[in-house]
Amino acid sequence: MTAYGDSESFIPLATYSSQGGVTLDAIVRTEELSRRPSRPPDHAGENKALVALSTALADSPWTILQSLAERVLEVLGADSAGLSLLTEDEQRFYWPAIAGAWQSHIGGGTPRDFGPCGDVLDHDSPMLFTHWERRYPYLKEATPLADEGLLVPFYVKGKAVGTIWAILHTGRRKFDAEDLRLLESLGRFASAAYQALASIDDLRVEIDARKRAEAELQQRANRLEAKVQCLVDSNLIGIFIWGPEGRIVESNDAFLRLVGHGREELDAGLLRWTNLTPEEWHDADDRALAEVRATGTVPSYEKQFYRKDGARVPVLLGAAALGGAIEQGVAFVVDLTERNEAERAARESEQRYREIEIEMAHANRVAIIGQLSASIAHEINQPLSAIITNANACLLMLASDPPSIDRANVTLRRTIRDANRASDVTKRLYALFAKKNGPNESVDLNDAAREVIALSLADLRRSQVTLRSEFANDLPTVTGDRVQLQQIILNLVRNAVDAMGAIDDRPRQLLIRTARTESNSVRLSVQDSGPGIAPENLERIFEAFYTTKPGGLGMGLSICRTIIEAHGGKLWAASGISGALFQLVLPPSASQ
Repeated sequence: MTAYGDSESFIPLATYSSQGGVTLDAIVRTEELSRRPSRPPDHAGENKALVALSTALADSPWTILQSLAERVLEVLGADSAGLSLLTEDEQRFYWPAIAGAWQSHIGGGTPRDFGPCGDVLDHDSPMLFTHWERRYPYLKEATPLADEGLLVPFYVKGKAVGTIWAILHTGRRKFDAEDLRLLESLGRFASAAYQALASIDDLRVEIDARKRAEAELQQRANRLEAKVQCLVDSNLIGIFIWGPEGRIVESNDAFLRLVGHGREELDAGLLRWTNLTPEEWHDADDRALAEVRATGTVPSYEKQFYRKDGARVPVLLGAAALGGAIEQGVAFVVDLTERNEAERAARESEQRYREIEIEMAHANRVAIIGQLSASIAHEINQPLSAIITNANACLLMLASDPPSIDRANVTLRRTIRDANRASDVTKRLYALFAKKNGPNESVDLNDAAREVIALSLADLRRSQVTLRSEFANDLPTVTGDRVQLQQIILNLVRNAVDAMGAIDDRPRQLLIRTARTESNSVRLSVQDSGPGIAPENLERIFEAFYTTKPGGLGMGLSICRTIIEAHGGKLWAASGISGALFQLVLPPSASQ
């Protein structure tokens, strides 16, 4: 059921014009209601109508609107009564329920922008009309004509979406203030029922509460006890009923199994929930019992019970007072042992996963170092070989007769130059793999990328790859583990070099670029001129153990994405006619 009428089934009374006859003030008599003689309040008739509405709601919920129209007709002694609801487009009012002389007009309606129902919603207040056809000519089609029409707003979730109305077709009587009270009372009930068809029992309780009779309260308590007994017997969860001084007066087998006691002990009155509770939980139980006494219920909370063998069992417990009695209630108990064990297993599994993830990240880093080892060895061996050669030559020059001092000096300067070259390589290695500042240092991504490039130059030359870098000058720093971030850059560079290994028809080009984004984040991109990535592989390449390389493990990019996400960033791939493009974005340091 929706809060609006069905616009497709709207049947207009007639083609209407927005040009009425008289003004609105000429046909509205709302203020007269308070001055007219009013009959005494008819609470008995009102309660009877509300009970009838409740019965209709329970027996056939979809007829509640028609039942409302019939009760309004009966209680107000009107000639016609009904309900108007806005259509889905909120342009018209649809009449889904009518009782009395206008019964034949079900399915008709009035326009939203020029009609009595629209005026009531615009003013958001009840209105009494007299001979409204003088202002709304299309209502001349709705016969018999209305002598008076009393309308009140109909609310759904606090919003007025229609009107409830009663009509007198002759001058035999006039509406009074009691009619307005009854119409508003029935409207409030119908609105609540219309919104909460699934809460029939609560609505019945609301009606029963009007009577406030002790006998009815006792009947409700008996019905509740019967329902509780059904739950007790079902053994779906542990349930017990307690009485004064915490004595358990009844329970189901599920609860007895949970605490390890027998029914003979229960029947002998030996079980008390207070004795089953460890001392450290007494304060929580006292607070829960106080809430039950104050409100009738307590939200579920976790605690422990002693088993008969002295072991403890974790439980989730909720409670409610029974039949309004302060010292009697029912408790629902769920054994949390399996849940707690599952949570502990999940925590252990997550810890093991993190350990494996760290191990895999370390293995990936070692693999990358291995791949670079040949290039690094070549980079160091060249100056070392030159140093040895120059040193031997220098010895010969000094040992000659006479010694060749000038030539020896030149050779020594070459030796120093080559030694500096070897020293530079070791410094780069130290910068890449021996940072000690930890994961929270401030990292300049430009400097980090330059160090990676310096170590990769020999490998790039050997693979005939031309490198171009475009580093932004205003790049903010990022916070994180410098070694891990350089590992990612190195991984992306190595992947790009491998991807271009089979390219023969065009230059092998690699572009590394940094930039500041509009949100002040830092973006680094690595683009190659290789074959690119198939669209179906753009996301799969980040899956663990998925690889397109012969002999590859498929862990490098998965670890890279994990590291970037742990730093609060994102890593993704794109492919085009110019090769593959990998981009990562990291948030700036908090101080920037």
